[in-house]
Amino acid sequence: MSEDNTHTPPTSEEVSDVATPRRARVDEAVEETASEKLGRKKDYLEGFLKEKPAGVSGNEPGGDLYESVIAALKEIYDPEIPVNIYDLGLIYGVEISEGGHANVTMTLTTPHCPVAESMPGEVELRVGAVPGVGDAEVNLVWDPPWDPQKMSDEAKLELGML
Repeated sequence: MSEDNTHTPPTSEEVSDVATPRRARVDEAVEETASEKLGRKKDYLEGFLKEKPAGVSGNEPGGDLYESVIAALKEIYDPEIPVNIYDLGLIYGVEISEGGHANVTMTLTTPHCPVAESMPGEVELRVGAVPGVGDAEVNLVWDPPWDPQKMSDEAKLELGML
C-alpha cells in the first residue's frame, strides 16, 4: 500500500490596500427626549427586577419553601451559645421532597451536649410547622464532628472570634 503524503499549502491572496472602516459619529445617534430615555430605562429595570431564577423550584436553595425552612432554623438558638443553630454550623443539610417532606441533617457541638435529647425534637417541630412542609425528619449525625470553623462569619463576629 502506498499513500500519497504530499500536502498542498493553502492558497493565499495578496492584498495591497484595505479600506478603513467608517467611524461612528455622534450626529448619527438617534435623538430621544429625556422622558423617552427614562421610559426605556424603567422598562429595562422593570423586566430585570421581575425576572425569577430559571429552574429553581420552591424546594431547592433559593426557592420559597427552602428559604422558609432555613428561616425557621435560624429562630432556634443554642441555649449555651447566643447564636442560632444554622449560623452556628449545626445544620449540615436540608432536603425537601416534592411532597413537602423535609429532611434535616444536623449535629450538635458535642455528643454530651445538654440539649442532645431536646434539640432534634425542637428542629422537627419548627420545620414541620413551616407552611408547605407536610412532615419533617431530623437525622442527628456525629460525622463529621462539629468544629468552630463551621460557623458563619456572622456567628464568629457575634462571639468575638473575628
